[in-house]
Amino acid sequence: MEAGIDPGTIIGHVHLKVADIERAERFYADAFGFEVTARYGTDASFLSAGGYHHHIGLNTWHSKGGPQPAPNTTGLFHFAILYPSRKALADALKRLIDRGVPIDGAADHGVSEAIYLRDPDGNGIEIYRDRPRDGWPLDPDGSIAMSTDPLDLRALLAEAD
Repeated sequence: MEAGIDPGTIIGHVHLKVADIERAERFYADAFGFEVTARYGTDASFLSAGGYHHHIGLNTWHSKGGPQPAPNTTGLFHFAILYPSRKALADALKRLIDRGVPIDGAADHGVSEAIYLRDPDGNGIEIYRDRPRDGWPLDPDGSIAMSTDPLDLRALLAEAD
């Protein structure tokens, strides 16, 4: 039997096709606080949290001025931004609300708490925090028992600064 993927593997940065670099860059910098680490004219921008080379790459190489993807077509459903704690997630939610960013939904998945939204180009974004592994719900056979239950956003916001 072939060995599976190394359990220490992490999925890294995401690159998004956008219609307008300046608009997309403003959104990710303002709504989340990402910092621009590199820029290539009006064609590409790279943003980071904490000085990493980049977590998000934005480019217009094949999409400048283009429309959002049509509903019910293939493509990116969403990418996820993992916050280190419930308080950090609460602060992120408050920042989005303070800036008038629409929230599409929120869910308690048992293993995590997640909030869903879209960027100006229609790309789906999940912001979330994981619960400690020793508290994850399990089925009788030991497999993870994820769920999609309502997330109490008011209770979450009570933890924000």
